[in-house]
Amino acid sequence: MKESLWIKNASLECGYTEANGIVTGTKTECFHVLLTDGRVENVVPATSDIPDGVSAWDAQGLLMLPSFREMHIHLDKTFYGGPWQAVLPAPNRFFRIEQEQELLPRQLPVARERAEKLLELVQSHGATHVRTHCNIDPVIGLKNLEATWEALATYREKLSWEIVAFPQHGLLRSDSVSLVREAMKHGAGLVGGVDPATFDDDIEKSLDTMMDIAVEANADVDLHLHEPGHLGVYIMKKLAAMTKDAGWQGRVTVSHAYGLGEVPTAVAEEVAELFAEQQIAVMSAVPIDMPTIPIPLLHAKGVHVGLGNDNITDHWDPFGTGDMLQKANRLAERFRWIDERSLSRALGFVTGGLTPLDQAGNQVWPKVGDEANAVFVRAKCSAEAVARLSPKEAVVFSGKMVWQKQ
Repeated sequence: MKESLWIKNASLECGYTEANGIVTGTKTECFHVLLTDGRVENVVPATSDIPDGVSAWDAQGLLMLPSFREMHIHLDKTFYGGPWQAVLPAPNRFFRIEQEQELLPRQLPVARERAEKLLELVQSHGATHVRTHCNIDPVIGLKNLEATWEALATYREKLSWEIVAFPQHGLLRSDSVSLVREAMKHGAGLVGGVDPATFDDDIEKSLDTMMDIAVEANADVDLHLHEPGHLGVYIMKKLAAMTKDAGWQGRVTVSHAYGLGEVPTAVAEEVAELFAEQQIAVMSAVPIDMPTIPIPLLHAKGVHVGLGNDNITDHWDPFGTGDMLQKANRLAERFRWIDERSLSRALGFVTGGLTPLDQAGNQVWPKVGDEANAVFVRAKCSAEAVARLSPKEAVVFSGKMVWQKQ
């Protein structure tokens, strides 16, 4: 039996207003949208009658946008949902690893509960997909993976997810190879890695091992890469070559890729072209405490760029809102995307590329057959939502209402 929901009186973007060739605003109109079995089945003007006997929710003119995709978060070691804890000054990343020797076992009893709190937070900000990195190391073994899996399972009707087996303490340095292999058999869907030079002290062996595990498990890859400048670029080129050799095009992501923010533009362009050729994606938290990677350049070269919150109020970082719209806002502000069209295009970086209008201003979402995942915001248009961080009022996942503001 089909399961349907009418969204009544949703405001949808229909095009740009222009004067003398300049976009001066965004046009919206009110529609009823029928969602059936997780897909958009019909979109009709709000003046149309809708049949009786079908569940309905009145959006009362709220703007309907594609829901958000949180593409880099650490659910398994947050302080969020618990008492405030100070972040200790750290001379380097190895200090954090030493901290985790004591911290992770101590937090394990509340790991699931806090992960659920964090999921509640990101969903209340409009996310219906989460890619979480989960520690796999000799200290905590697969226990954080188990807690993360249990937390995500409680949200199985509310969002979709991916888990990256993340050897935070170094794939080789901490001798976590067999643990990562086990993680791939117990709920992880992607193979992770971290700084093959700084952490593993053997770039080729570290990348080779990560790719070997991925091929064995027929899994995608998501590599944490904080390595700076030309060292980072060298590693990215090595990874691109391995991606080509393995035939893993479209299955590899580099998270952070900080090195791209510290090299001349011509060097970053060369890497971007390699990544576009091998369909390697880049995930960024749009940091502002270090040189920001050239996201507009990557996008222009055809590299898929997604955003994430990364650490949210944990021992690495006291900040983080859980709000993907805030990440789109930061992206737009950092690169001075202040005009209407640029602001509205920024939305695509947190929706997996979906935007209500295309570059020319043609309405392209929602269309019949699209996945029925949406967030409803109190804004006139997506440009306003990005610029003003408009309040979220409701979230729909797979055609069902999964969150509403109280």
